[in-house]
This record gives sequence, C-alpha cells and structure tokens, in this order.
Amino acid sequence: MKSSLKLSPLFIALAATIPTFAHADDETAKDGFIEGSSLNLHARNYYMNHDIRSPHADDSKEWGQGFIAKFESGFTQGVVGFGLDAYGMLGLKLDGGGGTDGSSILPVSDGNGKAPTSFSSGGAALKIRAFDTELKAGDLFLTNPVIAGGETRMLPQTFQGVSLTNTSFEGWMLEGGQVSFDKPYDQSGMRRLTTTYGDLGDQTTKHLTWAGVSWSGIPEITSNLYAAQLKDVWNQYYYDLDYTHALTDSISLNPGVHFYHTENSGKALLGDIDNNTFSLHLALAMAGHTVTAVYQRVNGDTPFDYINEGDSVYLDNSQQYSDFNGPNERSWKLQYEYDFAGIGIAGLTSSVSYSRGELDLTKADPNSIGYGNWYNPEGKNAHHWERDLGLKYVIQDGKAKDLAVSLRWATNRGNTAYQTVDNDVDEYRVIIDYPLDVF
Repeated sequence: MKSSLKLSPLFIALAATIPTFAHADDETAKDGFIEGSSLNLHARNYYMNHDIRSPHADDSKEWGQGFIAKFESGFTQGVVGFGLDAYGMLGLKLDGGGGTDGSSILPVSDGNGKAPTSFSSGGAALKIRAFDTELKAGDLFLTNPVIAGGETRMLPQTFQGVSLTNTSFEGWMLEGGQVSFDKPYDQSGMRRLTTTYGDLGDQTTKHLTWAGVSWSGIPEITSNLYAAQLKDVWNQYYYDLDYTHALTDSISLNPGVHFYHTENSGKALLGDIDNNTFSLHLALAMAGHTVTAVYQRVNGDTPFDYINEGDSVYLDNSQQYSDFNGPNERSWKLQYEYDFAGIGIAGLTSSVSYSRGELDLTKADPNSIGYGNWYNPEGKNAHHWERDLGLKYVIQDGKAKDLAVSLRWATNRGNTAYQTVDNDVDEYRVIIDYPLDVF
C-alpha cells in the first residue's frame, strides 16, 4: 500500500487522550484468534433503472449479482492481542451495456458501451488490541459522519489506511484514523480520494484524517462530535443530538439535529469554502406508524460536499436521489413509515416521503475552482422536489431467514433554473439481500 503515514495534529491529539490500558481485566481478548473468528457471506442482487427524463438523454439500466465474503479473526492471547480481518468481493453483470450502462452498479464501460462481465477486489487489515483500544491498518470498512463507505449499491466502498477506537468508558466511543485511498463500489482498484461535487481536475489530495467521539450514556439520547481534515481541501466539523421520549407505551416523540461546518484549508484545492449545513427533524411514532417532518438548510455559496460515493452525509433530507445540499438550499420533507408487524405481518415495512428544495444559484461563485458549475445568473428561484416510495420485506424464520427484498422508487423534478445543475429523473431499484453466517 502506497500511502502517507504522517498523522495530522488532529489524530495525534485524539490518540493522546485514549487510555490504552484502561482495565486490568480484558474480557474481549479471551476468545483467541481462532475461537473468536467469524466468516460471513452476503449475496446481493441489484437492479437499477436510472431513467433521465431530459430530452436526448439515455437511460441507464443495469442488473448485477454481488458476493461479499468477510472474515474476522479473534485476537491472540495476552495483554496485547493480534488479529486479522479479510474480505473478498465479486460483482457479475447480468444485464447492462449497449448504451444502457452507467447507472453506477457496474464499472464504467471501456468505450464500447458495455460494462465488463465481472469485477472483483479483496483486501485485509491487521488489527491489534490492548484492553479497550483497537488499532487497524490496511483495508477498512468505515462508518461515521465524516468518512463512511458507500453501502447503497451492489458492493460496498472500502478504504486503505489506519483506524483507532477506544471504548474504555461506558457509553462512550472514541475513534480516529487516516485514509489515503478508497475502492469505489463500482470498480475493482483503488484510487486517490475525491469529493462528490468538487472538481479537483489533475490535483490530488493525499489523505483524510479524522477524530471523533460518540456518546450514548442515557438510553434515550445519542450524540456525536467529529472533526476531519481532507488534506489541502477542507476542515469539516460535525455534531448531532438525538432524543427519543416515550409519551406512553406505544407513542414516542423523536426530535434531533445534525450540523456540519466545512471550511477550506491548506492549499484550498477546491477554492474558498465556508459552509454551514444543518437539518432538524421531529418524528412522532405510534403503534407502527411514524410521521417525520424535516427542515434542512445550507448556508454557503458552495454545496455541502463529502467523499465521492461515500455515505458521510448524515442529513435528514439525504434521499434516494438528491441530498438537497446545493449552495444556499432550503428544503423541507414530510415522511410516513409503517411497520406491518402491527397487523401480523412481521418483517414488512414501507415508507413514502415528499421533499422540496429551493436554491439561489446566483450567489454561487462562477470563478470557484471546484464549484463554479453551480453558478446560474438566471437561478435565483431554482427549485426541485423529490418523491420517494419504499417497500421492504425480511423473512423472519426458516431456511431463508434474513433474506430481504427491497423495492424503491424515486422521482426528482426541477424547474428550468435548477436543470442547469441536474436532470429530471425517475429511478427504480430492486434489491435482494441474503446474508449468511458461515461460522
């Protein structure tokens, strides 16, 4: 692995705060390398129809079968335990090509309009545990608000780097790390980190470094505080607070807030960034019914940006198609969910939502190095809306237990001013997941 191991002060400061030898009795290290190991297989069948409704645009329709195998060892005996995690992934093309590829399920075509018949990848990470502190180095699956691998396609996104976690204090989890490469969910090889909306051109960023803490000390409350630095691009800070209050045995109220602040740093490869983005939600749950109202706001002349193909956009209006995160965008959402277990159909859930966003694209900087494409002199009253429908069934028992079928449909429409930055789209997804614990 070719990567920089020079850690930023952010990571060093976090590492210094972690009590490596917090307890004299380490229960987690007693399983042993073999005794504590597990092997999981996951088969995912994925059909995606990305139907662009704009004139002269081609549909993107792909169908594939993915297989993911994950091995996680236990730790060797002793004060310091050693272990190994490894994975292998295979994606097979079932349909897609002849001008219909490009939905992001399969790799980008080789120029003849056809995606390859298969693609694969594999990797491993060495892990070391001392009491409540665990260090991993190698290929990583990451999930946190500032660096999260994309899980919304046939195969997941992975990263190469190091990570450190500590759980010494009850209700607290501290973590930090640094990654220099990622494997996209629709490719085989590694690449340098890029962002979803910024245009780095021939420039590259060396690594992303992060540190954070999660708190769940009270059953009804969770909170996260994270900071990240994308080298020579941005510093990003995140905070959330979520509270669930039980009004009765069957009725609960759930308010919450997510907040990101992003500012350019170092060489500012994407230009000036000064962005504050937040979302507020209020959910009412009653006997299997949940109604959620959301307000989201982007304060800044650049979009809220994050690692390309990643899921590190912990905002309430991040929908199937749009994240409603354009520059100066204000958006609202109303969502209804129902769990059919209340009428005796355990495992069946549904959701429907409507979101609307309004943008002033005249405030975007046309001379921005990375985000100038958002500028539209006629875009003062740009707006778009999205409708999302979802239905999912998970088999509860028997030989096919945990097999899940998901049906998802999203429609996004914008006015003429908005269509300078995005297209009208209908998107259909059919996903079949079958996880299997081998041992």
